[in-house]
Amino acid sequence: MTFEEGESDNKILVRAYYTGLILKPKGYLIERYDSELQLIDEFNYKFRGADFLDGFTANGQIYLLFIEYDPERLSYIYTVHQSPVGSYDFKKKNLLVVPSVYVENPVEKNYFNRNFTSGFSTTILFDRDQRAFALSLHYKKRKDNQHRIIIYDYNMNPVFDQDFSGEIEDKNYAFEGFKMAPDFSAAYLVGKAYFKKRRFKAEERKFQYEVVKIAAGGTQTASYDLPGKFSEGMKPLWKNNSLYLVGFYADRRDNRYNGIDFIAIKPGTLEAVKRQHNPFSEQFMKDKFGTENEKVVKNLVFKDAQFTADGSLLFNAEEYFVTRSLESNASGGRVQKERFHYNDIVSIKLDADGKMLWARNINKTEVTQGDGAYASYTSFSKDGNTYFFICTAADNPRLLNNERLIFKQGLSRNRNVFLIRIDGQGQVSYEKIIDQEEARLPLMVSKPLICDDSDTVYFYAKRGSKKQLVAVKIQG
Repeated sequence: MTFEEGESDNKILVRAYYTGLILKPKGYLIERYDSELQLIDEFNYKFRGADFLDGFTANGQIYLLFIEYDPERLSYIYTVHQSPVGSYDFKKKNLLVVPSVYVENPVEKNYFNRNFTSGFSTTILFDRDQRAFALSLHYKKRKDNQHRIIIYDYNMNPVFDQDFSGEIEDKNYAFEGFKMAPDFSAAYLVGKAYFKKRRFKAEERKFQYEVVKIAAGGTQTASYDLPGKFSEGMKPLWKNNSLYLVGFYADRRDNRYNGIDFIAIKPGTLEAVKRQHNPFSEQFMKDKFGTENEKVVKNLVFKDAQFTADGSLLFNAEEYFVTRSLESNASGGRVQKERFHYNDIVSIKLDADGKMLWARNINKTEVTQGDGAYASYTSFSKDGNTYFFICTAADNPRLLNNERLIFKQGLSRNRNVFLIRIDGQGQVSYEKIIDQEEARLPLMVSKPLICDDSDTVYFYAKRGSKKQLVAVKIQG
């Protein structure tokens, strides 16, 4: 559920365990390891009946955030469960109470089509650099339509508490990114604003990306779409007292992407002071499609970004989408199956002015009906190089023309771990760092603990009752 670094180089892992015919969390196992991955202590926190939001460690404490429904109060209650690390004496504290009808998935997240008619939805977003998090709460019942945004620091103190209901008369907001000003003077949320009262053609998108600034004086909103240039998948970044947005853009109102969008913004006014549009390069399109005629880039989800010492920017994304189909079950009925696809990796480098230096695509295909933690990838940047960890049943990738790297999903339950390296000039190389004979358990490759100070990435692996921790140190 969460993987954190504690004091004295300890590693703290929180796992959920499930019971019942309809599997529901019955409790949480908290494990603490030392720097050599030796177990220091473990604790079974027997708590159930709530949805786990997230967790973190700070000031020698572990904090677990939940949301639960109280049928007697007809309300959702946000709670924090806090305990000193090591003694594990949890105290429960209510953060806030929100009157609402019960809904099936209060924290459901959908990248491409949010549902605002369910009655209640919530999103939690972290700025782990500044040690703050944002709660976005949307409640709707008949004509009662409310949206509230609360920003907390890691001491669980509310920094801002903003009624956002006036902004949702015309648009519903689905936030995807959050950045806190280093002096905590303002919070910035980025996400999709879905139009409510417009008519659209079938191929048009029903939203625009917006930045929402929350400060002591209230809120500001801004959108940066231009004629023929529509922002997609934008992520907020903070550097040297400046706010940046980086992501993709489309040249028309549909679901395809045409290139990279880079915007420098004045944090005080949200005015765009610099903007750069970079069409996808010929090398990128060749990486992705080879000689295919149908060349449409879409369904990209932003994963990570990092500034380098010289001011350039490395960022990456993933091709992600969901498919649904009807299948026959054992009783002769028909059930709908959802499949989650984690496909190509996109890696891009921009210079300090936002101009593209290179863009590369790594072809991979992964699909799962279950836990997505075993799919996707983890990225890590060091000395201008970007490293990607992927876990695949494929024994070896295909390298076409010494340039186009393709990983196909194999059939084995065991997994090999590959490290893909893209250097500062955009050259791609790879190696198998863990063989499936060496690590018999599949790694949760997309849920790591990354320790930048030691250039080490930690992974958890599990199958049934067997488990394993793996540390990988990047030597450069």
